[in-house]
Amino acid sequence: MTSQLLNRATHRRPARPELPFLGDLSLSLGRAHELCGPARRTLAAMIAARSQGPVFWIAPAWQAERLNPEGLCHLVEPGRVTFLDPLRGEDLLWCMEEVLRAGAVPLVVLDLPGTPGLTPVRRLHLAAETGREISGAWPLGLILTPGAGGAQGIESRWQMTGDHGAEGRRAWRLDRLRARTAPRQSWHVTPRNGQLQLTPAPDFIP
Repeated sequence: MTSQLLNRATHRRPARPELPFLGDLSLSLGRAHELCGPARRTLAAMIAARSQGPVFWIAPAWQAERLNPEGLCHLVEPGRVTFLDPLRGEDLLWCMEEVLRAGAVPLVVLDLPGTPGLTPVRRLHLAAETGREISGAWPLGLILTPGAGGAQGIESRWQMTGDHGAEGRRAWRLDRLRARTAPRQSWHVTPRNGQLQLTPAPDFIP
């Protein structure tokens, strides 16, 4: 009787697909990522613009700052976005978890007033995996947190701040603060000829 030797490659899972969103930057699908900084909602809209299909945007009903659909027009079609406004704080993460688990929505954005704990973030990852098994598609979760963020267990953390210039010139600074397979790095994001251009920023501040 012959025996087959098993190695790591034999049981290796297929490569997880990614969503390119700016230049050669991309996000692993089927996972939850954190966006922080003053321009985190703008970054979420930029990512939504590169996705396909509906977007669910979850935010507290009591939150004073409301996303203006008309402000999305230059980035993403507002008709693609469905806004969900839970009345209770405990329903925010639960709502995102349920949407990811259903697997019917490619992109789910959760605008949180604070930083979630490790256990809820792990539940989001598991819910996204379940959604993939149910629908065959890979849902993507974006957690928006104030300040410099700091959620535990997230796949990656990105910070975006405004870097606008004179005469209405719009620009941003994007910092990759954490990623499982990539180092910290910074970029300048500027609109040019109807596209968003990404250039390295050498002055990264950790």
